Amino acid sequence: MGIGSGNQTLSGVPCIEPVQNLNRAEESENMLNSLRELEKQLLDDDDAQGGDDDVSVITHSNSDWLHGLVTPNPNPVLSSSPTSSSSSSSPSTASTTTSVCSRQTVLEIATAIAEGKTEIASEILARVSQTPSQRRNSEEKLVDFMVTALRSRINPAESSAPATELYGKEHIISTQLLYELSPCFKLGFMAANLAILDASGNNNDDGTSFHVIDFEIGEGGQYVNLLHALSTRRSGKNPLVVRITAVTNISDGFSVAGHRGEERLKTIGDRLSELSDRLGISLKFNVVAGLRLSDLSRESLGCDPDEPLAVNLAFKLYRVPDESVCMENPRDELLRRVKGLNPSVVTLVEEEMNSNTAPFLGRVSESCACYGALLDSVESTVPSSNSDRAKVEEGIGRKLINAVACEGIDRVERCEVFGKWRMRMSMAGFELMPLSEKIAESMKSRLSNGNRVHPGFTVKEENGGVCFGWMGRTLAVASAWR
Repeated sequence: MGIGSGNQTLSGVPCIEPVQNLNRAEESENMLNSLRELEKQLLDDDDAQGGDDDVSVITHSNSDWLHGLVTPNPNPVLSSSPTSSSSSSSPSTASTTTSVCSRQTVLEIATAIAEGKTEIASEILARVSQTPSQRRNSEEKLVDFMVTALRSRINPAESSAPATELYGKEHIISTQLLYELSPCFKLGFMAANLAILDASGNNNDDGTSFHVIDFEIGEGGQYVNLLHALSTRRSGKNPLVVRITAVTNISDGFSVAGHRGEERLKTIGDRLSELSDRLGISLKFNVVAGLRLSDLSRESLGCDPDEPLAVNLAFKLYRVPDESVCMENPRDELLRRVKGLNPSVVTLVEEEMNSNTAPFLGRVSESCACYGALLDSVESTVPSSNSDRAKVEEGIGRKLINAVACEGIDRVERCEVFGKWRMRMSMAGFELMPLSEKIAESMKSRLSNGNRVHPGFTVKEENGGVCFGWMGRTLAVASAWR
């Protein structure tokens, strides 16, 4: 159940130097054999999902990572592989010296674990030493987190950080900071807000009201933006009435450890009410706690019979267990209950990562690609003097370690790619409402404003969603449904 400790995740990770007399051609052939085996397993996972076009969006990140393993930098550090490509070799033949660790070593360890060769994996890990934290760049931090995850995978009992760490106060704070510091996530919330405003018909001059149900309100930052956006759209003299209901501690399959308490949510509501008063908007904030999933309805949520209703599921579903975890499948049950509310719009914002049902090696690949890009974007855009940067990086490390080291209910975050979300939403009876090009252009405009935004961030409309990425890797996708 445990995952790596915080102290471990802040250390550097050197690894085995190459055997100097290994022939270059043999070395390349060994590496390619290992990569082919990994790629076969990744493609088999895709095939198991069927040939649907919605799933085809998975493929790009895996191939990018495989390429990156061969050439992660202009002068990659390679080591002899003790895995399937050289299984006849004794572990004792590997070099006992250490050097800068690379993603290739991560591949060697992960492949050995996947093949049940834990002794070989443990020996490689035993040769990995630590370097001073101040010397690490984002790539070295990624490898450090990954090595910690692989150690925890082999010896979970020796790990001091349990899976429940992802429910803790420190992780909640680091997640909120990530949402604030990364344009990929901040703009995802904004895109969801625009979809809510467009679907609610709030441009009228008659003081039309609408109601938003939120299952993961966090610190309420999304609604600060929503209220500001709403104030700029008002053209009539009549006040606009907005209702926000924060739902927390739902039972029936949800883990409630560490969720927001009612008093904390009420404090967030008070802050939003003060802001709405300044903006000339009438806000009614309500908290619904401890509701059983089977009792979720318009009546139990306090909705008026005919009021326009929006449901916001931004960064909620990936933390709800599905059929791969328990037979009750609370993820699909929640979607069915939300569909029964008859909302005008349901907004979804999720990380673009195939870490739910992907096999172990696939999760290693996805974690390297996704969290590597995320760490790189933070390093490139947030000054090292900013104290929040270290908190965000530690939070990313906790997410990576949980994704790689844990299984079953202990794996708290189970991300999907947009193609899989499309299938799941459709099966629950929802129809995709393609986010307009206008919304995508609005997000691009916000991304280009100001000197703090790095040109490495990208926004594009694709398959009905708005994709936010870093250096060609999509990190988050916003979509709307009805």
